Amino acid sequence: MGRVTLTGTFAARMVVAVFASGVAGFLLAAPAGAQNVGGGAEQGAPPQFGFGRAATAEEIAAWDIDVTPDGTGLPEGEGTAASGAPVYARQCAVCHGASGEGSIADRLVGYTPETTPPFGPRYEEWRGDGPDVPYSVGNYWPYATTLFDYIRRAMPSNAPGTLEADQVYGLVAWILAENGLIAADETMNATTLPAVEMPARDIFVPQER
Repeated sequence: MGRVTLTGTFAARMVVAVFASGVAGFLLAAPAGAQNVGGGAEQGAPPQFGFGRAATAEEIAAWDIDVTPDGTGLPEGEGTAASGAPVYARQCAVCHGASGEGSIADRLVGYTPETTPPFGPRYEEWRGDGPDVPYSVGNYWPYATTLFDYIRRAMPSNAPGTLEADQVYGLVAWILAENGLIAADETMNATTLPAVEMPARDIFVPQER
């Protein structure tokens, strides 16, 4: 007797039927608790999973470094544009451009337009038929304090969290000075940084939730 070959739609239906019967048999044979996929208390999740350990106070402190818009959380230290310039050239320029003009990473410097945020009806009226203005720290970042927070937490991208507080203060001072938001000789620290008025501060509305 020759071998029977199943082709076309009939063969596909047979494969599905065999697969379905196999799945049904597995479900019938499995323990009742295992069938409660996505269930709650019936699964009996253990209170602990038996791996890992509690974080130490030192480890928690190393991560608990957030800085809020009002400056809460800013560390001791200080920096100026002059002290931040060599840090910027060494750690940031390769991605953000030698003068903060942007490269493979975002633009940092550009306080334009000065009378409106870079979006919305007033901006479109200001722009007219001209090209779009890119977002930058100078025209879009709402708080100088959270600029410090972001740089300390996430930069440089190849070694985040490695900059000292003085280096971050210097970088923030350099970026603010390049945007014309502070004087070149101003010192940024936990007292002076919260006092910097960013042009975009009023275009962001806090969300209470």
